[in-house]
Amino acid sequence: MKFVDFVSREAIRTSIDVDDKEQVIRSMATALLEAGKIAEDEHDSIVEAILKREELGSTGIGRGVAVPHTKHPSVSELVGTVAVSEAGVDFDSLDGEKVHLLFLLVSPPDRPGDHLRALENISRQLRDETFCRFLKQSKAPADVWQLLEEADNNQFV
Repeated sequence: MKFVDFVSREAIRTSIDVDDKEQVIRSMATALLEAGKIAEDEHDSIVEAILKREELGSTGIGRGVAVPHTKHPSVSELVGTVAVSEAGVDFDSLDGEKVHLLFLLVSPPDRPGDHLRALENISRQLRDETFCRFLKQSKAPADVWQLLEEADNNQFV
């Protein structure tokens, strides 16, 4: 699965200016709402589902990266977005470091394969130091989108 298959270009946010987990998750869900990828009346429910998933264990996987995600019956296909925080977000990460790159996913409960393939793609690409460094330096959503396309075309890994 490629980034372009699930990341909403219109929902990508750079220079996100919040400093805690709930705020950044809420902000990213709002970006998906504004991009028309989730319904307004489901926004809060999706945020709550992601926060509930975070209670099981932080999706702050280390090295400045977090992948908050959930399965939710209101979506018919996998949707996601990317956010970049220059200052970093306190995300209770496994390594204790602040998070600068966030990938948020929402998938339908009856499509677990898509969910897992997206998580696998994200984790594989984020192992590449160059890809992460360029993402963290991105100043505009178009820059992030270009990097995602390059990663999809195996220009990093």
